[in-house]
Amino acid sequence: MSDRASTSQKLSKKAYEKELLRLQAELVEMQQWVVETGSRLVIVMEGRDAAGKGSAIKRMTQYLNPRTCRIEALPTPTERERTQWYFQRYVERLPAAGEIVIFDRSWYNRAGVERVMGFCTSQEYRRFLHQAPIFERLLVEDGIMLRKYWFSVSDEEQYARFQSRLDDPLRRWKLSPMDLESITRWEEYSRAKDEMFVHTDIPSAPWYTVESEDKKRSRINVISHLLSTVPYEHVTQDLPKIPKRPSTGTYERPPRDEFNYVPDVAAKLERKKKKGK
Repeated sequence: MSDRASTSQKLSKKAYEKELLRLQAELVEMQQWVVETGSRLVIVMEGRDAAGKGSAIKRMTQYLNPRTCRIEALPTPTERERTQWYFQRYVERLPAAGEIVIFDRSWYNRAGVERVMGFCTSQEYRRFLHQAPIFERLLVEDGIMLRKYWFSVSDEEQYARFQSRLDDPLRRWKLSPMDLESITRWEEYSRAKDEMFVHTDIPSAPWYTVESEDKKRSRINVISHLLSTVPYEHVTQDLPKIPKRPSTGTYERPPRDEFNYVPDVAAKLERKKKKGK
């Protein structure tokens, strides 16, 4: 059995949900440790279109405090940003003490879509491959914990996910002409990814590949790996005491008909449910 085949078996929903909840509780513990110790954590999520990065990020951040954990998904650079040092706009979004930053795609756009689609020159591309390892070493030397994940998916599974998005009105917005280009340029993206790994898979900031044929399995695996690489410890929190409600004073609430209320459409659903029984 191939490596991909062994990691594409569907994980049962029951086992997935149980383990996911346990891991999410550990993520909350990890975040508390990051905050209390003033640590800085950067997580780079890269991979092919429809490989499952976005859904993994959603599960990863579901219970985390958004005040100290944020997702950065940068849009196309502005005219001004195009004249800056390439890494400059990413530097501005790096974490301060006690923060976690997750890049939903990152500076590696230059090694992927920009390279394949011709959005950068060969000189800019070569400069990136030279500077990226230096840039990341500087981050690590300054104390930032840097984790880089590549979500890997087969061309057959990617195609099936694109078709699923097309059939789902709630997810069609995820499809873009650029995404569909990844179908006809599969081999070009593969070569670009291979060359990117050659230059940027360095000891101080290695790449970790996440097999993502089964999204449930990939979410469990990436969260579990992240937790295993961060040296967090349990932080005892001083829980606040909920005060006793004071006795009723002289306040009287104004009549309800003086305010505008949102219609209770949910009540209609309850009535329909009772009629159906």
